[in-house]
Amino acid sequence: MLKSGIYSYPHTQRIIYGTPFAQALAQEVATVGAQRVYLLASGTLSRHTDVVQQVLQVLGPRSVGVFDQMPAHTPRHAVVQAAQQAALARADLILTLGGGSITDAGKMVTLCMRNGIETPEDLDRLATRVHADGRVERPEFHAPQVPSSVISTTLSAGEFSALAGCTDTVRGMKENFLHPQAAPRSVILDPALTLHTPEWLWLSTGIRALDHAVEDLCSINTQPLSEATAYQALRLLGQGLRAVKKDPTDLQARLDGQLGAWMSIIGSSAGVHKGASHGIGHILGGTAGVPHGYTSCVMLPHVLRFNQSVNAAQQQRVSEALGAPHRAACEVVADLVAELGLPTTLREVGVRADMLDEIAHKSMHDRLIHTNPRKIHGPEDVRRILDAAW
Repeated sequence: MLKSGIYSYPHTQRIIYGTPFAQALAQEVATVGAQRVYLLASGTLSRHTDVVQQVLQVLGPRSVGVFDQMPAHTPRHAVVQAAQQAALARADLILTLGGGSITDAGKMVTLCMRNGIETPEDLDRLATRVHADGRVERPEFHAPQVPSSVISTTLSAGEFSALAGCTDTVRGMKENFLHPQAAPRSVILDPALTLHTPEWLWLSTGIRALDHAVEDLCSINTQPLSEATAYQALRLLGQGLRAVKKDPTDLQARLDGQLGAWMSIIGSSAGVHKGASHGIGHILGGTAGVPHGYTSCVMLPHVLRFNQSVNAAQQQRVSEALGAPHRAACEVVADLVAELGLPTTLREVGVRADMLDEIAHKSMHDRLIHTNPRKIHGPEDVRRILDAAW
C-alpha cells in the first residue's frame, strides 16, 4: 500500500540564525512594521545581565512595556496578568526573550488578548481536554490578532510550534492550548546570546530537543520531511551538546544545537505524534515541578526500552544518527545524558515515591500517552515506566 499523508507548513515566516540578536531584532521590527512592542523577558536575564536593556535600546520609542515575572511552567495567573498589561499598552507585537516558559507565555498572551481572557479560570474555555480513554476535545476560539516574535536562549524548541503549555496551578496540571496561527511569526537564534544560559539548562533543554527528534523518528505516523529533519537534528544535537560540554564558549557548537532544536520540531508542526516520554514529561512538569529538559533526561531512555519490542528498526536509526549504530537506542541516549552530567533518575529531580501513582493517573489525561508506539493500557503501564526511572 502506498504511504499517504498531508504536510502543512507552520505559520512561522522567518528563522533568523547566526546573526547578532540586536541586528536581527532591528531588521525584524522594521520588516513587521511594529510600532508598539511589549516584551516578555526572562527574569534571570533581566536581573543579572544587560540583555534586556540592549533589547529596549533597539526598540527605542517602540517599547511599550516589559514583563519579567513569568515563573517556570507558565502558570495561568502570570499569563493573564501579562496579557492584561499588554492589552492596556495596545501592543501590536509581543516579543519574548528567554527559554521555553517565556516562549509559551508569548503565545498564551496573544491568545488571551484575542479571546477576552480576564481571569485564570477563563482559560478553561481554550484548554485542550484529554480524557483517560484518549478522547481529545479541542475547543474552537479566535486566532491571535497580535503576532509574536521570539529571541530564544534555550533548546526547548517551543518557539517553532503553535502549541503552548500553560499550568493550572489549582489542579497541578500543565495543559495544552493550540491554534495554528499562534506560532511565533519569527524566531531569532543568536548563539552568542546563549552564553548567559546556565550550563544545566542549555544541556538539558538540548536533551529535550533530542527527545523531540527521537519520538518523531520513532512515531506511529512519521512524515518524509520530519524523518529527514529528525535524523539531522540528532546528528547536530549529539555533536553540539558534547562540544559545548567540553568548551562552553564554542559558538559553532551552540549554533549546531540551535539548528538541531529547530529541526527536531518539524514533525510536531506537521502533526507527527510524540509518545510517552513527552506525555509523562508534561505531568512531571505541571505536577512535580520538574524542568522539561530534566524530564526528557530521566524518561526518554526508559520509554525507548518500553517501546523497543514494537519499533526496533526505527530506534536503530536513532542509534545510527547518534554515532552508535550497533547499540540499543535506550543505552546510547542514557550514556549521552550521563556524559553531559545530567540527572538520570526521578529521585535526582525531586520526585517523591508517594507521587508516582498520581503522576501515572494524570498521565492518562495527556494526549501523547495515547499515541505512544507501544499501546499504554492504563496507569499501571505508566507506573511500570516510572518505576524503571525511579
